[in-house]
Amino acid sequence: MERMFEAGAHFGVSRSRRHPSAKQLIFGSKNGVEILDLEKTGTHLATAKEFVKTLSRTGKKILFVGTKNEARNIASAAASSIEMPYVVNRWLGGTLSNFPQIKKRILHMEDLIDKRISGELEKYTKKERLLISREIETLEKHFAGLAPMKELPGALFVIDAKKEHIAVEEATKMRIPVVSLSSSDCDFSKIAFPIPGNDASRSSITFFVNEIVQAWKDGKVITE
Repeated sequence: MERMFEAGAHFGVSRSRRHPSAKQLIFGSKNGVEILDLEKTGTHLATAKEFVKTLSRTGKKILFVGTKNEARNIASAAASSIEMPYVVNRWLGGTLSNFPQIKKRILHMEDLIDKRISGELEKYTKKERLLISREIETLEKHFAGLAPMKELPGALFVIDAKKEHIAVEEATKMRIPVVSLSSSDCDFSKIAFPIPGNDASRSSITFFVNEIVQAWKDGKVITE
């Protein structure tokens, strides 16, 4: 709990912004900002980590989602470190519900990249190569992080469920569990494995993301 406190995980939002579902997770308030109960956060975190270990043992992928500025670099680096897919730019509607089409775009991107590396694109004119390069750039922006996802993920790990509500709603419709670091302005009733904590601070985000990554690694060790 001390490490969570040092990371600033206990800071929520103002009472006026608090979602009703977060009321039971509040310890108190200070200078107009509500303080999350870190004992309850620790309990929720432990539950989420056990679920992540189970996913790891069964070989399921976790799709990391963090499109807010504070989360992008942290989420992409963490996901890449364990070869998991991620979305850190705009969430594209249909990423889960229309995955066959998304997969086609990923394969198209990979095909163009392979052709560029092999020199196969040299047969095209300079203008055509420029257009293809721009297409690759656009595809990479939206789909590079999804390349490791060969099938629907076993779960989503979301940073800020309110910010990523479209991803959460899509996962819910597809019956894909959501693990989420969420502050007190989020609807906890829509999250299978909520982790109440500061989702706006880089230090707090880093702490919880690292905990999820370590849980996945621990689950992997058990299988080996």
